[in-house]
Amino acid sequence: MHIETQCLHEGYKPKNGDPKALPIYQSTTYTYDSTDHIGQLFDLTADGHMYSRISNPTVAAVEEKIAALEGGVGALCTTSGQAATLISVLNICVAGDHLVAASTIYGGTVNLFAVTLKKFGIECTFVNADDDEETIQKAFRPNTKLLFGETIANPAIAVLDIEKFARIAHSNGVPLIVDNTFATPVLCRPFEWGADIVIHSTTKYMDGHAVQVGGVVVDSGNFDWTNGKFPELCEPDESYHGVTYTKQFGRAAYITKARVQLMRDFGMYPPATAAFILNLGLETLAVRMERYCRNAEAVADFLAASDKVEFVNYPTVKGNPYAALREKYLPKGASGVISFSVKGGRDDAVRFMDSLSLANNVVHVADICTCVLHPASSTHRQLTDEQLVAAGITPGLIRLSVGLEHIDDILADIQKGLDAI
Repeated sequence: MHIETQCLHEGYKPKNGDPKALPIYQSTTYTYDSTDHIGQLFDLTADGHMYSRISNPTVAAVEEKIAALEGGVGALCTTSGQAATLISVLNICVAGDHLVAASTIYGGTVNLFAVTLKKFGIECTFVNADDDEETIQKAFRPNTKLLFGETIANPAIAVLDIEKFARIAHSNGVPLIVDNTFATPVLCRPFEWGADIVIHSTTKYMDGHAVQVGGVVVDSGNFDWTNGKFPELCEPDESYHGVTYTKQFGRAAYITKARVQLMRDFGMYPPATAAFILNLGLETLAVRMERYCRNAEAVADFLAASDKVEFVNYPTVKGNPYAALREKYLPKGASGVISFSVKGGRDDAVRFMDSLSLANNVVHVADICTCVLHPASSTHRQLTDEQLVAAGITPGLIRLSVGLEHIDDILADIQKGLDAI
């Protein structure tokens, strides 16, 4: 099926007489006819749901749909995108290990990698994703376990060269993990370019309506975990009666371990109601992404033509350094998120935003409605103008998440903001 059809028909497949809509299995508990069957569930030798901290029929249907959309062997939903990122790393990293990540990734992920994981003995080296392979290679160590990047970086809107990153990762015997939140599988499927694990903040485009927080980890099933670097996947797990994941679950070893070991212990699993809402968003994802992209392209060109705008970060704008990568990896479009800087700095950026009436001034992105955020006066408020520039955030930088409103209304609202400067 084409991805537009998969958005509607993968995951839940009702049988004769079943309800058409995905049912909400609002239960923590499942009953079985025998003690032996329950024992088999805990031995991981039988299929079924033992407890809703690990799996649930409603959530499982959504996991199956997302795995199909990305082209993976399995998926694990989580309570947030941050939880998905954490599980994706901790599933293969322990104290004393090291990872390499692109420096342009989401600020919350930077903090997770640089501060929180460091407290648990896992170190991260950040690299410029635009550097050549030899330069990036210098960041790798014998104890490096993964390479991490974002398809479309937030808020730099830089496009990752996935094939380059995959070559570097695989030459070091480690997987490439890609955050595909902004692109979604509608615009890019990183597995087709060599990525091994994909994560999403489903809070963003997949949900689309700003009603529930969530995340997901998707396993391609393509990485060879038996190369000697990942003993936790290849040696008996005493917490599960000595099961060896690569032997018992083959291509699904990574995602199975993430569920039955980490989700069992951390309890980051979403409720059935959240998965039901997420599924509603997924059903319209392909249609929405097309509209987001067309609206954003028009907005980016409009901003680039203004003499009050210093620069526009969006891959379709003339002269953008990521134009070629966008054409390669994102031929359908580059999502609805734009960042741009007004020439007057912080004061004019705030004046621009406060003059808008259609766009919502919120700490969110990838909504059905147009949203704006000024990092210098909110998420990075504590920094001086000089510190902001050093961090790649100009005082006048605005993150604009273009919504699904009519493009004429969006442009009229932006013009109103520009007129106020």
